[in-house]
Amino acid sequence: MDATQDPMIRLDRVTKRYADGTVAVGELSMDVPRGALVVLVGPSGCGKTTTMKMVNRLIEPTSGHIYLDAEDVTHGDAVKLRRRMGYVIQQVGLFPHRTILDNVATVPELLGWDSKRRKARALELLELVGLDPGRFAKRYPHQLSGGQRQRVGIARALAADPPVLLMDEPFGAVDPIARDHLQSEFLRLQQEVRKTVLFVTHDIEEAVRLGDLIAVFSQGGQLEQYDTPATILGAPANGFVADFVGSDRGLKRMSVTGIDAADLEHPPVVHLDDELDVAAKRLRADGSRWAVVLDSNNQLHGWIGIDSTSASGLVRDAARRMEAWVPADATLKQAMAEMLQHDAGWVAVLDGDRYLGVLTPTTLYEALRRSIGADAVGIAPAEIVLDTVTTA
Repeated sequence: MDATQDPMIRLDRVTKRYADGTVAVGELSMDVPRGALVVLVGPSGCGKTTTMKMVNRLIEPTSGHIYLDAEDVTHGDAVKLRRRMGYVIQQVGLFPHRTILDNVATVPELLGWDSKRRKARALELLELVGLDPGRFAKRYPHQLSGGQRQRVGIARALAADPPVLLMDEPFGAVDPIARDHLQSEFLRLQQEVRKTVLFVTHDIEEAVRLGDLIAVFSQGGQLEQYDTPATILGAPANGFVADFVGSDRGLKRMSVTGIDAADLEHPPVVHLDDELDVAAKRLRADGSRWAVVLDSNNQLHGWIGIDSTSASGLVRDAARRMEAWVPADATLKQAMAEMLQHDAGWVAVLDGDRYLGVLTPTTLYEALRRSIGADAVGIAPAEIVLDTVTTA
């Protein structure tokens, strides 16, 4: 995603300097594309939350300009500006004395919507964030889990259908399992609503999983790198970014690197109704010790080893089921996880029901190396020639 195309938010040399001379954010310029989820990351005190709060002017910038949909909002009515943006924080901030339905309807109520319209919108959003209105609409915040309250907070932020959503460590206060579910649900939700999102987190794993673009800040609100997760992990702009994303950035990169058809291996293929001696000949001709087994519809069934082809009979009599597979749009991380979960030497890649090929540990590693190398020099992964070490 190009950060310069059709920005919904533009920061032009925005600075926040406090009375004691401390510079929280210095001369920051960046564009947030329309419909993008942009994550701000960096160490504590680097100005990421200050930057986000200057966008809706909860904190007033000392200098510079902030544009929302090409309109300079730096000196306008701050209250009206905030009503054009949804805002989600870590502690949610629900009103304890109001029902969940009324909490979600808060902003529409402030905007003067009639009660029927408010209720309809609140019910729609509860459904959207995965909370059954029949079960949750009449409850109060204390009757919900932390993850459920966070979903209500997201629904409330979306109630007036704002073009921009600001999220400050929204999932930081929940347990790891709930956090994983909330991240998955939010990605699903973002695919449906396509809001322009500024998302603050200290967690680079969360940033990589959620972000279309990541902005890495250092102390004093200095923008060190602003790019896609894959580029930041594969080609850090400097030592600070490399240290921040961690020495395991190659492993993190797997979670944002898709499977390329050029990375797949194509071992011999046999079918369930083939004779075992035919399968044996095919394996010997290919010099392989195993083959992929497909059914009559060319759908994956499993595999067969050459040691199992010495008897008479059909492939179906000796084939082994194989559960390690991923869809073609999976990431390398998902492929590796399947391989490990099933203790498999390979993982099949499927396009719907159609078998495409397999990834092995070697080809998976080579795919990652090509992807990182391509970003480093700005060429296509297929153009990367890998150095290998061979032994006599």
